[in-house]
Amino acid sequence: MTTEEIDTVAKSAAAPAGTTGANGPATTRIRTEGGVLNVFSHGILVLWALMVGVPLLWVLWSAFKDSNGILSDPWGLPTSLRWENWANAWNDANMGQYFINTVIVVGGSVIGTMVLGSMAAYVLARFTFPGNSFIYYLFVAGMSFPVFMLVIPLFFVLRDFPGSPLLATYHGLILVYIAYSLPFTVFFMTSFFRTLPNSVAEAAMIDGASHTRTFFQVMLPMAKPGLISIGIFNFLGQWNQYLLPMVLNQQEEKYVLTQGLAMIALQQGYENDWGALMAGMMIAMLPVLVVYAIFQRQVQSGLTAGAIK
Repeated sequence: MTTEEIDTVAKSAAAPAGTTGANGPATTRIRTEGGVLNVFSHGILVLWALMVGVPLLWVLWSAFKDSNGILSDPWGLPTSLRWENWANAWNDANMGQYFINTVIVVGGSVIGTMVLGSMAAYVLARFTFPGNSFIYYLFVAGMSFPVFMLVIPLFFVLRDFPGSPLLATYHGLILVYIAYSLPFTVFFMTSFFRTLPNSVAEAAMIDGASHTRTFFQVMLPMAKPGLISIGIFNFLGQWNQYLLPMVLNQQEEKYVLTQGLAMIALQQGYENDWGALMAGMMIAMLPVLVVYAIFQRQVQSGLTAGAIK
């Protein structure tokens, strides 16, 4: 028997039953199933993109139309660009003030959430002490606690806070946003810190670095992908938050964008300026779209980096 015949017999013996080489029935069936799955998954993605993109585009071109154009031909493109809709939304509907209020509240709460959440996650991930697992699972349990059960107790806590009431204040709303976002932040960052190498922290400690310096100068920069990912999630959740400010922030001059949009939508039912409402919606959505477009790659890399040891 020649060498070629021996190789052929060995390959035939190693092949699973029901196959006849690279182009056998089993291989063909696997390829067919894979093709059907790809077509199905791509179809779902296209459908999802249409469900998200079409309403967004409709709001965008409606922001440049007058009320009659929106009501008479809602799907038609604007015949002229009515930039006054944006001016009316920014000035007359106070969207400018609501935008500034939102930047103050969300900016402070995202920074506070990232600092406190990353510090707590680092301790839970890197240090072993009695109650470590209990504290970690308390944060995990906080993610499943419905916020609807908290709004009434939070209202009375902020109203009756010793010293100075926190109800309808920037710092009060910032503290509530931080407490609301901490459970998921700690859960996400704890898993991320566990994937980082211990040797780097140990080398820093041998060189004389304190725990604080090791955290801020060594470990925190290494966790940058995770910080960006969870920062984007917190930004999106806090920017679009409606229930908490609606209950805890009842002074109109301190309204955030979601409250302002709800007020504009109520007013437009009587004033019939739908173009300004659409422009206000775009003003509220543009920062979210810009932030995600800038940090899209960092979000994806942060989500995958935490799963790779």
